[in-house]
Amino acid sequence: MLGMCRGRRKFVAASLALIFIPALTWLYLSSANFTVKPLPLSPLDPQSSVLIGAAAEHQDLALRLRDVEEHNHALRREISLPPRVPTHSSHHSNSRQGNQLHTHSTEEGTGDSEAKKGAASGNSSDCVPQPVVNKCETIHIAIVCAGYNASRDVVTLVKSVLFHRRNPLHFHFITDSIARKILADLFHTWMVPAVHVNFYDADELKSEVSWIPNKHYSGIYGLMKLVLTKTLPSDLQKVIVLDTDITFATDIAELWVVFHKFKGQQVLGLVENQSDWYLGNLWKNHRPWPALGRGFNTGVILLLLDRLRKLKWEQMWRLTAERELMSMLSTSLADQDIFNAVIKQNPFLVHQLPCFWNVQLSDHTRSEKCYKDVSDLKVIHWNSPKKLRVKNKHVEFFRNLYLTFLEYDGNLLRRELFGCPSETDHNSENLQKTLSELDEDDPCYEFRRERFTVHRTHVYFLHYEYEPALDNTDVTLVAQLSMDRLQMLEAICKHWEGPISLALYLSDAEAQQFLRYAQGSEVLMSRSNVGYHIVYKEGQFYPVNLLRNVAMGQVNTPYMFLSDIDFLPMYGLYEYLRKSVVQLDMGNTKKALVVPAFETLRYRLSFPKSKAELLSQLDMGTLFTFRSRSNRLCQMENCYNTIPSSVGGRL
Repeated sequence: MLGMCRGRRKFVAASLALIFIPALTWLYLSSANFTVKPLPLSPLDPQSSVLIGAAAEHQDLALRLRDVEEHNHALRREISLPPRVPTHSSHHSNSRQGNQLHTHSTEEGTGDSEAKKGAASGNSSDCVPQPVVNKCETIHIAIVCAGYNASRDVVTLVKSVLFHRRNPLHFHFITDSIARKILADLFHTWMVPAVHVNFYDADELKSEVSWIPNKHYSGIYGLMKLVLTKTLPSDLQKVIVLDTDITFATDIAELWVVFHKFKGQQVLGLVENQSDWYLGNLWKNHRPWPALGRGFNTGVILLLLDRLRKLKWEQMWRLTAERELMSMLSTSLADQDIFNAVIKQNPFLVHQLPCFWNVQLSDHTRSEKCYKDVSDLKVIHWNSPKKLRVKNKHVEFFRNLYLTFLEYDGNLLRRELFGCPSETDHNSENLQKTLSELDEDDPCYEFRRERFTVHRTHVYFLHYEYEPALDNTDVTLVAQLSMDRLQMLEAICKHWEGPISLALYLSDAEAQQFLRYAQGSEVLMSRSNVGYHIVYKEGQFYPVNLLRNVAMGQVNTPYMFLSDIDFLPMYGLYEYLRKSVVQLDMGNTKKALVVPAFETLRYRLSFPKSKAELLSQLDMGTLFTFRSRSNRLCQMENCYNTIPSSVGGRL
């Protein structure tokens, strides 16, 4: 057991007292003929520092021994009784008491790790069985995710959950078409065992909430948690709902087990809001939606779906929203305003969670007042657009935890759950069979095995927005690169104004370096027609063909121009190629355009802006046809070399 029971602790104390008192008695009796300063038996004894006679000393000692014996008899009687079950009548009498770790109520404990923390902080832990999650029970998680940025942010949340988890997981994503494409490709190539993913079309749900005016930056997607009872499968009984900017510091099973503690008509598990927003005192004439006290934050929600459906949740929140919108006109915090308005009228619906399940970090929160130590924390919520720049005395701890999962190698999360039956698909079985047939003694074993490696892929890592031209002549530049060629991106964007599809071979940490580089570049941020697709590193080889295929797979124009990343196309090549498509009637014939390539040995060179300048530099010897010098050397040594053709000018 992780915590000592109260009776067992008292038994140890009684045993120590029985050993210590006879030894102390012998010491005093052996010194009866001396006038000494006696050892104080109690720090409250006013006579402990006064010289007394032997007779008075013996009398006082006898009285104290009698008291100790009576106390020992009382202890023996108490430990012979069965352990007492704590009452919960005063559970969560207010938000502060409910969130402190000093309470004796077992409602605050949610698993073994919480029992450890309670004992460490001075809690008394009674021998009451704690509810647990079955070893192979599937935990269901619902997340609303829309757009490119949210699709990137949610990966950190998923990593933190996968890192700690010991149970099968089932993710339910409510997404737009963009997020669905990105996350579907990501999870398909991630291949994490015992993880299932379902997608639900957010576009089909817009009509359910589009009538609610919302000022929050999340837009219409910030209201879709309200319709989860209607969206998720009817046989799904309970689900944990999370925002995309959540980071877990513990096993999510500890939160799942809290469902067992719901009582009566409780159907919502929520943490109290840690800002003063719903108190209405942030600024003059601040008028928030109605809430119970400080209100509740909806970044982490436990939903008992079956009970909510029986309570006619859809009708409940709609009637509340319609009534409040008559005076409030719009929501400021999206679904959170409506949830709180419903709870204000029906407080019995809420099971209040301890604050460590949703430590909220934003400009107006006082999150550090709701927990005792950072070791108590379980979920960190970066519920502010400023995120890492919030003010908090433990912000360094929060930042380091967040950055750890942000840059954590996702390939390490592909671990099996031992002891649970795994449902492997047909492709995985074929892959394992093919790998087992390879000869490990073959000198080329690693190279041959690399052909079957499935690389985790995150397409459209940054915002992308481009519609191909309607004349069916549009051309996309396709290239692949690694971190050491990152400096070429700005130059290519300056030379090619058309759409670009790039596959980047990076580690998780390098992907974040690229993100910072791109966001700090005016050239790259001014372009929305460049698709950046991250293929995460795995193995010891550079999968050039895979990278090209990934970049080519995201081309949405009729034509593409395949190039190496260190080749710069001539100015105006994009428009020149589009004209050539029309002139050569390439839509009706099978033709390919070969673009000649040139190179230079000079560190600095004025890029030729016309064919005349190009010929001039060729005559002057500052430019050469690509690999012409190496070909001449090969001809002298009777060797051969292949010259690539479909490339642009190389500088």
